[in-house]
Amino acid sequence: MQDKIKLLIAFLLVVAGIAGYYFLHDSAAVLQVLSVLAGVLSALFVASKSEVGGRFLVFSRDSIAESKRVVWPTRKETMQTTGVVILFAITMALFLWLVDASLMSMVNKLMGRVE
Repeated sequence: MQDKIKLLIAFLLVVAGIAGYYFLHDSAAVLQVLSVLAGVLSALFVASKSEVGGRFLVFSRDSIAESKRVVWPTRKETMQTTGVVILFAITMALFLWLVDASLMSMVNKLMGRVE
């Protein structure tokens, strides 16, 4: 029950930040943005204290750690792979054009049309 209350408070803080944006419509744009930012940041803080928020923080940390372990391709590997993909796409386009033109020609001959 406490988690639901925390999440409700977090939601209300976001709503308050958005309401502040519209309440400050005559003020500088910086104040409007700061109002929304304050509402969202305070909501994130409150939500992080709930069980769901805690699990989300653990998931986020694990995701960041996992992304650091990824072996990214070098520039050379990326360029070679891109070249192969482009070459394959061009080859397939030409092949499909050839098949389409052949089928169109056969259909025209079957229907007695002269090109």
